[in-house]
Amino acid sequence: MNKQPTPRAMVRAATPVGTQEGYMPGFGNDFETEALPGALPQGMNSPQKCNYGLYGEQLTGTAFTAPQHQNERTWCYRIRPSVKHSHRYEKIDVPHWKSAPNVDPDVVSLGQYRWSPPAMTDEGLTWVNGMFTMTTAGDVNTQVGMASHIYLVTASMEDEYFFSADSELLIVPQDGRLRFYTELGVIDLEPKEIAIIPRGMLYRVELVDGPARGFVCENYGQKFELPGRGPIGANCMANRRDFKTPVAAFEDREVPSTVTIKWCGQFHQTKIKQSPLDVVAWHGNNVPVKYDLSTYCPVGSILFDHPDPSIFTVLTAPGGSPGTANIDFVLFRERWMVMEDTFRPPWYHKNIMSELMGNIYGQYDAKPQGFVPGGMSLHNMMIPHGPDKEAFEKASNANLGPDKLDNTMSFMFETRFPQHLTAYAAKEAPLQDDYIDCWDSIEKKFDGTPGKK
Repeated sequence: MNKQPTPRAMVRAATPVGTQEGYMPGFGNDFETEALPGALPQGMNSPQKCNYGLYGEQLTGTAFTAPQHQNERTWCYRIRPSVKHSHRYEKIDVPHWKSAPNVDPDVVSLGQYRWSPPAMTDEGLTWVNGMFTMTTAGDVNTQVGMASHIYLVTASMEDEYFFSADSELLIVPQDGRLRFYTELGVIDLEPKEIAIIPRGMLYRVELVDGPARGFVCENYGQKFELPGRGPIGANCMANRRDFKTPVAAFEDREVPSTVTIKWCGQFHQTKIKQSPLDVVAWHGNNVPVKYDLSTYCPVGSILFDHPDPSIFTVLTAPGGSPGTANIDFVLFRERWMVMEDTFRPPWYHKNIMSELMGNIYGQYDAKPQGFVPGGMSLHNMMIPHGPDKEAFEKASNANLGPDKLDNTMSFMFETRFPQHLTAYAAKEAPLQDDYIDCWDSIEKKFDGTPGKK
């Protein structure tokens, strides 16, 4: 099923900004944009009367008294205040979207797990009821931890809107394009890009050209930020200029609509009589953003050994202990391998962090078979994992000239919390029951001979 929405246009800011029309460059910037001239107040936030008869409304992404370098808020100048709705909130059921704590006593989360991509369906699935939770970690009520999801979208949202009071959402498309109509503007998103929708930001999701599938990291904790580069210095990894925030866009439509809210792991719905995407102008730094993963510039060793995979961190959501993240978003993309006398794939290891991986396209170097585009794997905290026999033998005996890893893009949602499988992940998702067999054929090579390699 591919339900296409009724075509309609939003009024966008007329002036192109930056090198990508309709977007402003930067990450963590303080932006300002207006879709009608003079709609944005100058020199103040809350005039006695706003131009065009607009209402001033602030969306705060942090506590009012958060330190200045972390403080996030956006002032919106809208046709109607968002408090205007005609029904009380009513609890609804969204069957496959789960929140932490979600520990099923019949599900074992300890182990090495891998899933094939879920198949597309003829069922009409929107962004909300097409969200299938794979793992949860931490506690949504205390705003720590995360959840990982797969989304299957076969129908656009028509006069339906959503926001999460629990979390910001990091969206990683794998197949198909989506369009996010947010309160602050329009984001077009396709594979090899990611987007972040802030906590509390209201939006509608439409299909662009057919069904879509991808991954979502739901962040309950401190907001995503760019990792520190340390001795790397000012350049490489993810650069701020490559993040794009949409210019203002609004629609003034009187039409019966529904708003669904995720709040403390529960879902509620209310009715409104208009489109809530009626922000004519705004300024601030609590904003939706997208990023092209092909602009990520990896760094690595140029002599021997290779750094920890944290060197590939695109974004991090800090945790309570410095350097131990609530979530790291890590990208493994095309890159050169040039190290001498080095086992180049990821080594065998156990990690205090829990690692959930997804494949966007191509082949991952540590698992040549089985880990396919659209698939996922989970190696929970302190569970050993590493290359299968084929990858180990190939890397151990390779001619170590410069080697380009091509046609590969995988990612990792890594967290300091154990990730608990949902009943869907354990019983309904396409679990590869034979995954642990990939290490069965690894041989004992030790025979006590000195100097043997």
